[in-house]
Amino acid sequence: MTEPLEAGATAAPDPNISDEDFEAFRPGHGGMGPTVLQMLPALVSGGVERGTVDMSRAIVQAGWRSLVVSRGGPMVRELERIGATHIELPVHSKNPLHWRATFDSLVDLIHRERVDLVHARSRIPAWLGIKAAARNRVPFVTTFHQRPAASNALKRAYNSVMVRGERVIAISHYIAERLLADYGLDAARLRVIPRGVDLELFDPDKVPAERMIRLVNKWRLPDGVPVIMMPGRITAWKGHKLLIDALAQLERGSFRCLMVGDDTARPDAKKALEAHAHASGVGGYVHFVGRTDDMPAAYKLANVVVSASLDPEPFGRVMIEAQAMGRPIVAADHGGARETVLPGETGWLVQPGDAGALAAGLRTALSVDEDARAALSAKAIAHVRRNFSRYQMCARTLSVYTEVLAARGCERL
Repeated sequence: MTEPLEAGATAAPDPNISDEDFEAFRPGHGGMGPTVLQMLPALVSGGVERGTVDMSRAIVQAGWRSLVVSRGGPMVRELERIGATHIELPVHSKNPLHWRATFDSLVDLIHRERVDLVHARSRIPAWLGIKAAARNRVPFVTTFHQRPAASNALKRAYNSVMVRGERVIAISHYIAERLLADYGLDAARLRVIPRGVDLELFDPDKVPAERMIRLVNKWRLPDGVPVIMMPGRITAWKGHKLLIDALAQLERGSFRCLMVGDDTARPDAKKALEAHAHASGVGGYVHFVGRTDDMPAAYKLANVVVSASLDPEPFGRVMIEAQAMGRPIVAADHGGARETVLPGETGWLVQPGDAGALAAGLRTALSVDEDARAALSAKAIAHVRRNFSRYQMCARTLSVYTEVLAARGCERL
């Protein structure tokens, strides 16, 4: 059995172990292991959702039982294909009129399904889940995914439920430090578990040319022109406008920029960004292509991947996915990027919010010769495989579950 991890511990590197190998966590009596209930607002897209699905797969592969509560979404089908059970409840709702009925349903669900542990990944679900878990006398664990945003007392009070778990999982050391400083969290309850990437999916050797050609044709990319890619949904703090300002400082026609990510939730914001690109003289070189169902192929098309977030990223899954695909990163020098990007070795960190610094980073990345690029690619792939695999993330989280359940005397371990 994997030993419980102390706060601040680094992932145990083992790139040779399979993502499917969770035998060490199987219950010793040969029966069904504990039942874990994960809670999040929805299963649409994003890092929280991906982490939930990844953990559900690990829970099932360990011989445990995985339940997930959310309002639903397209990723429910993926969840159910791996053997987890989804229960639709409005745990996303901020309307107090819904809370009592949802809480009662949760209390009944935890009792009826003999849930052994509740794991909340977002604030409204956590406020409901902590009380429902207490009513059933089962342990409560949280993962702090979001930006701490503890600049005012009201926000701190709203976030505070996320540090009230028997164990609190921080997705980066940046988040862990903020939780200790801003919330007075007891370090003994804190575990740092970086997000993990699926090394089978994000493997450049497993993306055939046909998949790349499909995207080239779909996005009408010209031959021989370097591609700058910024993955991420359209929201102001992600820095799309800043990237456009940086692109305006590059030579016209020397690049194509793909903004890859959900742009349906805020159509006015997308239109404003497109207008800004045209006004800046780069409208013909910037393409908002929306979501894609093949991010590995998208990354493989890129010459450089950008993370231009104006506020610190809590972790930044894009950065490890891109590096897993051997692609250099240019990222803002704050937050999780400082833990995932090796400056000058797997990418470059630039002054946050500075279009000139971002433009300089892009020029450097695009000017790297073929040999240096190959060396950077190899180092980036090795870096992610050594430190940020999906297996490591899931095994360490299962260790946290085991630690908490053992302390409670769970008979199904």
